[in-house]
Amino acid sequence: MDEDERQTRDELMILDALVQAMDRRDEVFQMIEDSEDADEARRRVGQLLGVGELGSRAVLDLQVRRFARDQRQALASRVAELRSKLPDGR
Repeated sequence: MDEDERQTRDELMILDALVQAMDRRDEVFQMIEDSEDADEARRRVGQLLGVGELGSRAVLDLQVRRFARDQRQALASRVAELRSKLPDGR
């Protein structure tokens, strides 16, 4: 895998996590609220969404204003664009 493909896959992993978090915002917010600290919140959100540390960290770093519908649509469009660049489309 070359560097461009690795970067594309990393960005795709982060964006997929963000889109999932937006789709499951109530559950994500509850997980964060119920956690004792940021590390626990990151682990619990990662487990909830089935994403790794990179994805769960991105979710916790997401500003609440990004949960607006237009922002989710923009992220989903970028996910589709990135997938189309990958040889296996995943």
